[in-house]
Amino acid sequence: MRDNDTERLRRWRLMLGPAVDGAGDVLSDDDLRLDGALGFLYDQGATPEDKERNRANVGMGASRPAAARWLGDIRSFFPSSVVRIMQQDAFERLGMKRMLLEPEFLAALEPDVHLVTTLLSLKSVLPQKTRETARQVVRQVVEQLKRKLANPTRQAVLGSLNRAARNRRPRHNEIDWQRTIRANLRHYQPAYRTIVPETRIGYGRRRSSLRDIILCVDQSGSMATSVVYAGVFGAVLASLPAISTRVVVYDTSVVDLTDQLQDPVDVLFGVQLGGGNDTPRALAYCQGLVRRPQDTIVVLISDLYEGAGSAAMLKHIGAFIAAGVQVITLLALADDGRPSYDHQNAAALAAMGVPVFACTPDLFPDMMAAAINRQDLNQWAAAHEIVTVRGTATDPLAVR
Repeated sequence: MRDNDTERLRRWRLMLGPAVDGAGDVLSDDDLRLDGALGFLYDQGATPEDKERNRANVGMGASRPAAARWLGDIRSFFPSSVVRIMQQDAFERLGMKRMLLEPEFLAALEPDVHLVTTLLSLKSVLPQKTRETARQVVRQVVEQLKRKLANPTRQAVLGSLNRAARNRRPRHNEIDWQRTIRANLRHYQPAYRTIVPETRIGYGRRRSSLRDIILCVDQSGSMATSVVYAGVFGAVLASLPAISTRVVVYDTSVVDLTDQLQDPVDVLFGVQLGGGNDTPRALAYCQGLVRRPQDTIVVLISDLYEGAGSAAMLKHIGAFIAAGVQVITLLALADDGRPSYDHQNAAALAAMGVPVFACTPDLFPDMMAAAINRQDLNQWAAAHEIVTVRGTATDPLAVR
């Protein structure tokens, strides 16, 4: 049992590293491994001797198998959420991305969305021996996301579809009792203390393609995480018979991935992260997909950095609106932080009546349900404490 002073010194030593003089002897063998794992990654100001000691403690060096062992060590010390952060730091600080070309190293990583985006950005240079391992890692993350997101999406979207249409001849299990009671209050029978439901109002029955949804996704490098989530949501939405879903991704070219939606992994390996973008070209392609404007929702997922094409982009959005298409712009579909985006284009879209905001994956199903029900999405966003872009003549970059 450690006394309080010794335990306090141990914790300070692990937190601050070798800067705590004379505290090395309070560390156990496991503490030394932990210290070496942390020091290898974070002791940027350490002396060459300290760095060499950390390498020795962690069993690192230059070899890829040793790097895999280091990943195994940090897994034994930290929860998965912390391991993912350390992996990301290792890629950025130590240039470990090249090690992803080795299947043994890749198999040792803790899979997450950021690792998937890294693999997708490197897929063109992955050697054959690594590609199958990379697909397995991507599939593992996709399955995790589907388990988390599929049921909320189905419940939210199908529930909204069933309530968006009204049925005047409902079966018993389709009756909307609240609306039916209100419609029949005049038929109240005091003697029996009940209402005779002369008129029954029910939720609409599921038919094929009550709404057409087009996800138009910018696959430039800054949108990498959004592309992953959009691919998973696209696959989930495509599995719902009550809606027709198309997924279009673009950089300077446009690729329709709808035919691959049965397998989100194929969708993700069909994207090409990085490079430029041509949003007007993508929107022109999406215009050709619209068959029923009043029943179509176009979700543009983009940071709106368009440069010389900005005017053409706004013109295409205006054409959608004039035709009766419902347009939503998501500046990001991701878990973390406020996105970087073109404020001028965002404000111009907001001034045209297009809802413009970033959305987290957990709120995306509810957002789509609100869109299907034709709710005011700016009000929906405010209710969920989401920052939306406001476009005004006097303050075009204002955000509320």
